[in-house]
Amino acid sequence: MPRLMGVDIPNDKQIQYSLTYLYGVGLFTAREVCQRLGIDPTRPARDLGEEELSQLSTMLERDFLVEGPLRRQLTQNISRLREVKSYRGMRHRLGLPVRGQRTKTNARTRKGPRKTVAGKKGVKDLR
Repeated sequence: MPRLMGVDIPNDKQIQYSLTYLYGVGLFTAREVCQRLGIDPTRPARDLGEEELSQLSTMLERDFLVEGPLRRQLTQNISRLREVKSYRGMRHRLGLPVRGQRTKTNARTRKGPRKTVAGKKGVKDLR
């Protein structure tokens, strides 16, 4: 398995699809990188030589924000929002949806499993 920027990319897939295993690299970026370097994107990744791998990694590090630096930047952005106590930062802190989704019925992924509260007694029970 070829290794790029600390990530093993699959051998049997085409290069354009293998590069998408890197965090921050989608199909468009993968095809663009292959085009810039003159690499056939439909070749299997196992056919990449050492020189091509080094060219890929240097281009990705130089021209794009991927893997570690991208994760670090996202974490810093979220922590900045938390520090200035913006609305979005508070939503991150509380573990609620950040982008304006409704929370009365949905948002189970962010809120976690339901916390059942004991129901009120009905009118029939009071007699």
